[in-house]
Amino acid sequence: MINPRLEFKWASIYTLFLFIWMGFERYAGWHDQLIDRHHLYTLLFYIPAIGIYFIALIDKRNNFYGGIITYKQAFITGLVLTILITILAIPAQYIISTYISPHYFENVIEYAVISEKATIEEANEFFNLKSYIIQAVVGSLVFGILISSIVSVFIRRK
Repeated sequence: MINPRLEFKWASIYTLFLFIWMGFERYAGWHDQLIDRHHLYTLLFYIPAIGIYFIALIDKRNNFYGGIITYKQAFITGLVLTILITILAIPAQYIISTYISPHYFENVIEYAVISEKATIEEANEFFNLKSYIIQAVVGSLVFGILISSIVSVFIRRK
C-alpha cells in the first residue's frame, strides 16, 4: 500500500504556493487594473509549479527509495501528488475567490463584456466559482499527469 504522507506534504506546499501566487497576482494588479494581461501573466505560475513537482519527486527518490527510483515509481508518486493537489484545488479555489481576490469575477466579467470578448450571459456563465472549481480540478489533473510523465523521465535513477 502507498503511504502518501510525503505526497501530501508536497501537495500542501503546492497549494500554499498557489495562495501566495494568487495574492501576488492580486497585488500586482492582474485581477483589476491589468486584468487584460492576466491570461498571459498567470502562465508564469507553471514555472515554479513544475519546480515543485521536481523537488517533490527528488524528495521521494532520496528519502523513500534510497536514491534509486524507476520511471514507474516516479510517475506513480507524481500521480498521487496530482490527485492530492486536485482534491486541495476545490477548497483552494473557494479561498482564493472568497478571501484572496473576492472581486476578481466582477472585474473579469466587466472586462470581457467591455472588450467585447463575451456577452454578459457568456461572461457570467464562464467567470464564476463553480466554473473555476471545475477548471481547477480538470486543469490540476491534466497538468499533473503531463508534468509527472515528463519529470519522471529526469528523476529516474537505476
